[in-house]
Amino acid sequence: MAGQTLNPNLLLAVPLAPLAGAAIAGLFGTRFFGNLVGRKTSHTVTILGVLIAFILSAMTLSDVIGGAGYNGTVYNWMTVAGLKLEVGFQIDALSAMMMCVVTFVSLMVHVYTIGYMAEDEGYNRFFSYISLFTFSMLMLVMANNFLQLFFGWEAVGLVSYLLIGFWYTRPTAIVANMKAFLVNRVGDFGFILGIGLLLAYAGSMNYQEVFAKREALAALTLPGTDWMLLTVACICLFIGAMGKSAQFPLHVWLPDSMEGPTPISALIHAATMVTAGIFMVTRMSPLFELSETALSFVLVIGSITALFMGFLGIIQNDIKRVVAYSTLSQLGYMTVALGSSAYSIAVFHLMTHAFFKALLFLGAGSVIIGMHHDQDIRNMGGLRKYMPVTWITSLLGSLALIGTPFFSGFYSKDSIIEAVAETHIAGAGFANFAVLAGVFVTAFYSFRMYFLVFHGEERFGKAHGHDHHAPAAAAHDAHDAHAEHDSDAHHEEEDAHGHHGLAPGQKPHESPFVVWFPLVMLAIPSVIIGYLTIGPMLFGKFFNGVIFVGENHHAMEKLGEEFHGPVAMALHALTSLPLALATAGVAAAYYCYMINPRVPAWFYDKFRFVHTLLDNKYYMDKFNETVFAGGARLLGNGLWNVGDRTLIDGLVVNGSAKVVEWFSSLTRLAQTGYIYHYAFVMILGILGFLVYFLPFWHA
Repeated sequence: MAGQTLNPNLLLAVPLAPLAGAAIAGLFGTRFFGNLVGRKTSHTVTILGVLIAFILSAMTLSDVIGGAGYNGTVYNWMTVAGLKLEVGFQIDALSAMMMCVVTFVSLMVHVYTIGYMAEDEGYNRFFSYISLFTFSMLMLVMANNFLQLFFGWEAVGLVSYLLIGFWYTRPTAIVANMKAFLVNRVGDFGFILGIGLLLAYAGSMNYQEVFAKREALAALTLPGTDWMLLTVACICLFIGAMGKSAQFPLHVWLPDSMEGPTPISALIHAATMVTAGIFMVTRMSPLFELSETALSFVLVIGSITALFMGFLGIIQNDIKRVVAYSTLSQLGYMTVALGSSAYSIAVFHLMTHAFFKALLFLGAGSVIIGMHHDQDIRNMGGLRKYMPVTWITSLLGSLALIGTPFFSGFYSKDSIIEAVAETHIAGAGFANFAVLAGVFVTAFYSFRMYFLVFHGEERFGKAHGHDHHAPAAAAHDAHDAHAEHDSDAHHEEEDAHGHHGLAPGQKPHESPFVVWFPLVMLAIPSVIIGYLTIGPMLFGKFFNGVIFVGENHHAMEKLGEEFHGPVAMALHALTSLPLALATAGVAAAYYCYMINPRVPAWFYDKFRFVHTLLDNKYYMDKFNETVFAGGARLLGNGLWNVGDRTLIDGLVVNGSAKVVEWFSSLTRLAQTGYIYHYAFVMILGILGFLVYFLPFWHA
C-alpha cells in the first residue's frame, strides 16, 4: 500500500486497551481476587480502555484514508516444518473502518451499561465480559492470517456464550447460551475445514500469500471428485459465516440469545459478532470471485434469510425479539450483497446497520427500564409523552431501518436492491424478489412495534395485564392467543430484579442520562453516516486494493454509472418501488394496529395455520431437536448400550473376569491341601516322565 507504514505499537494498543480493562474488572472486581476494586473503578477502567481503542482506531482510519497501511507480524508464536504461526495485523480501509465501528458501538454500550445494569450484582463481571468481547472482535478484524482470524472467531463465540448466559441461575439463559455455543460449533467445523483446505494446498496461513496463489488453487479439484477445490473451500468458509452471522438454517441461536441483558443484545447483534461472517467473506473476496457456485450458494442462503426471518418478526410480542428478527433479516441483505459480488455495499450496510440497530436495541432497553422490566409490547402504548428522548431516537432508528430517503439505511439498503437487480448468477431472480418483498415486511413489523409501543392508548399499569387492553391490543390478544411461549426472554430481568411491569397507577419515566446519551450519539450516525460516506465507500477509491471484483461481475460498475451523488439518489428513490413498498408497510401497520385492530384478528382467524407455522419458527427448533439432538441421543444411547455396556463392560471387562473365574474354578479342584494328594500327583508325574522318555533310553 502506498504511503507510510502505521506504528505497530499503536496498533497493538487498540486490542490490548480493552483487554487490560477486562482483566482489571474481571479479576480484581469480582470474588476471584476478593473484590479489590468497586463498581466505579470497574466501569471507569473498561470505558477508558474502549475509549483509547476508539481514539486510536479513528486516528488509524484517518491515516489509512491518507494512504497509510500496515501488514506485518507482531509476534511469531512458533514455526512448524516451515509453517509460520503468528500474530499479525493487516490494516487497510476495511479493517480500519471495522475497528472504528466496533469500538464506537462498544463505547456507547459501555456507557449505557452503567445505567442499565446499576441494580445487578454481576455489574463488574458484565463490564469485564463486554470489554473482553471488544478485544476478541478487534483481534478478528485486524488479523492478517487465518490463525489469528480463527482465534478471534472462537473468542467472540466463547464470550458471547458467557454473556448470553450472564444470569446463569435462570434455566432459559443456560439453554440459550448452550444453543448458541453448539450451533456456532457446527458452523465453525465448516470454517476450520475451509482453512485446512487452503493451508494444505497453499502452504500458508497468511492472507496475502494464499491470495497470491489463488489462480493456481482455482485450477485444482478436490481429490477423488470433480469439484473445484476453491468452491469447496469457499463454501466451507461460508458455513462458518452462516453460524456466526446467523444465516438459515444456522440462525436458530440468535433469537434465543435475547436471554442476555439488553446491552449485550446490542453489542452482539449490531456491530460485532454477527457481522464477523460478513467481514470474513469480504476479506476473502479474491477467493470467492473465482467460484460462481460459491457466490450462488451465498446469494440463495442470504435471500432465504432476508425474507423468511422477516416474516417471523411480524408475530413477535417481545420488544427485543422483534429487533432480533430484524437483525436476522438485515444480515440476509448483507449476505445477498456478498453473493452479488457487491462486497463494498455489504460492508457499507454492515456499517450503517451497526448504528441504527444498536440504537434500536438500546432504545428497546430504555423502554424496558421505563416499563419496569416488562418486555411485552401489548402492555405498552402512548409512551411518547413519558419518554421523549427514547421515542424520537427510536423513531429515527426505525426510519433508518426501513430505508427512508436521506437516512443512512436508505443508501445501503437501496444499493443492495439495485446490485441484485444487476446480478445474473443462479438464484438472482429469487434474491431480487426476496429483497423487494423484505422491504414491505421490514416496514410492517418495525412500525407495528413502534405504534404499539409509543402511540395509541396506554395499556400499562392495569391490574390484570392483557384483560384490560385497549382494542388495538385486544385484537392482538386474539391474534397471539397461542403465542405466549413465543417469548422465551419475556420479562428479561424478572429474576434479576424481582419484579416486572408497572403497578396500577404507575407511569413510565424517561431513562437516566447515561442511558439516553448513547441513544442520541447513535441516532446521529443513523441519520447522516450513509449520506456522508456512500460516495467514497461504494464509488470512490476507499476500498481500492482491498476488495476484488472479477471482470465478469458488473453490478458495481452499473451502479457507479447510475450514481450522481447522494441527493440525486434520494430524490430518484421518491418514485422507486422500494419506497412505495416501505410506505405501504408503514401504512398497513398504522391501519392494522391504530385504526382497525379487527384486521389482524381476521387474518389470525382465516390463516391460523400460517400463524402456527410462524409461531413455531418454521419448526426449525423442533426439527433440530428431533433429528440432530434426538439422533445424537439415539447414537449416544446406542454407543452406551452396545459399545460401553455390552462390548467393553460385558465382553472385555466382565468377560475376561468370567474366563479367569472359570479357569480358577477348575484349578481349585487340584489345590486340596492334602500331602498324600500332592505325593500321588508327583508319583503320576514321575511315571509319565519314565513312560515318555523310555524309548530314548533304549536307543
